[in-house]
Amino acid sequence: MAPPVGAASSAIVTNLASGSAKALYEDLYCRRGAAENHIKSWKTHLAADRTSCTRATANQFRLFLHAGAYRLMWGLRAAMPKRSSFAVAQFDTLRLRLIKIAARVVEMKTQIRLHLPTSCPHQRILRIVLDRIARLVT
Repeated sequence: MAPPVGAASSAIVTNLASGSAKALYEDLYCRRGAAENHIKSWKTHLAADRTSCTRATANQFRLFLHAGAYRLMWGLRAAMPKRSSFAVAQFDTLRLRLIKIAARVVEMKTQIRLHLPTSCPHQRILRIVLDRIARLVT
């Protein structure tokens, strides 16, 4: 008998001996998909797969910088308020809407101030996030 129209049906085929279907799906399959999505965003939105230098050490350093950029973007997204659309935004959205904005940078002895333009559409969310990010002490 066929399932009713609109009903979702799924099957898991595996050679694993133990575990319920739900546990296998949530613990293995979904985590694997999430890991693949992290790699995809690292490559796509941060151009981490670009290793066009002729020297291996230069390419290795480039990948090191991309890993640092990924960690910074992850931290920025994690600092977003839970109900904000930016909390689940892709890295290119964060980069285009929150990072690539014009600002005046004023460097002082103990702090660096960013003066955003009055027309910046996301000033409120930027203030919240910048207050949540840990201060860098030098």
